[in-house]
Amino acid sequence: MSSLQGKHIVLGISGGIAAYKSAYLLRLLIKKGAEVQVVITPNGKEFITPATLAALSGKPVVSEFFAANTGEWHSHVDLGLWADLMIIAPATASTIGKMANGIADNMLITTYLSAKEQVMVAPAMDLDMWAHPSTQRNVETLKTDGVLIVEPQTGFLASGLTGKGRMAEPETIAEAAEAYFSDKERSEEKGKDLTGKRVVISAGPTYENIDPVRFIGNYSSGKMGFAIANECAERGAEVTIVAGPVDPRLTLNPGVRRINVRSAKEMLASMQGAFADCDISILAAAVADYTPEFPSEKKMKREELGDLTLRLVKNPDIAAILGGEKGGRYLVGFALETDNERSNALSKMARKNLDMIVLNSLREKGAGMMTDTNKVTILKANGEENCYSLKSKTEVAADIVDAIVASVR
Repeated sequence: MSSLQGKHIVLGISGGIAAYKSAYLLRLLIKKGAEVQVVITPNGKEFITPATLAALSGKPVVSEFFAANTGEWHSHVDLGLWADLMIIAPATASTIGKMANGIADNMLITTYLSAKEQVMVAPAMDLDMWAHPSTQRNVETLKTDGVLIVEPQTGFLASGLTGKGRMAEPETIAEAAEAYFSDKERSEEKGKDLTGKRVVISAGPTYENIDPVRFIGNYSSGKMGFAIANECAERGAEVTIVAGPVDPRLTLNPGVRRINVRSAKEMLASMQGAFADCDISILAAAVADYTPEFPSEKKMKREELGDLTLRLVKNPDIAAILGGEKGGRYLVGFALETDNERSNALSKMARKNLDMIVLNSLREKGAGMMTDTNKVTILKANGEENCYSLKSKTEVAADIVDAIVASVR
């Protein structure tokens, strides 16, 4: 049964060309068991008719503060109390700006300001509008306010901002809504089982400079480590994350302390500093094994160098060093393998004095780096072993933390 079954959802529609997709989203939400009330801006009605939306939802569409025929007052406060979730899709640059700055000049924004439960936004606009600094500032404000952003379908620009700004597909938005309720229900069931625990997590890649503009690195996105940090924080832990260079759109629970690093040596120093006072350490970062012995302080010119030979030296083994300093702490590592996966993971766990290791294989479709999903096997030093199916990294994080809690409580 879908986690949307019986949920009350306010679907806000603003005036963008992607409004036609809202009809598909509305149908999906209802098919999954939700009761949906549509609130549309006056400009939104220029792109899709309220009659279409009313036919799909079985409810009159709300647009103005007063009903046109009867003069009945539409209470945004009542809608805010009724909703278990508010989804605004599409959310134009104008609507996002009004939300971020509290400009309550239409029924959709007043309903947003009255919402008591989670709000989810699916931005939709052209590339230049999405990349504009004012839009990005407004989006960051919404994130700070706790709004969930379903990122638009994107490429990447050189500046690091996202590219194509078209709205996420209705299926993606509906899945995000289901994931929200699933996570909420799971959190309510588990409560705060890490209350009083201090957790330090490493995440992302490390970059080892060749010169000021070139580096040796890897494809780690940091998504797994950030998901684990958020899961631990939601379950009551005091969390510190030491993050290598990751996508700036990755978000953390406001209670998570973040330390940014670039190289393996910087990560080791920050991890050792945080490790001294922790109860649990989770090493989810993909640390570069080697670094150039003599990085150049100036940009190297191809015309002057010709062919280039780099001498690489080993980076410090963070897992082994922390394993040697472990004491009574619970230490978790990761193993990304391409062959002899289980035996290699068990060997790594023993060599580095880990209590638990999370194994994933690059041979598994949808697992590993640069994905939103993962498929893991959790191995423990006490001989316990559990294999999991392919899941979102948010769900995998919950499985990993469950396994840790079972050992430390």
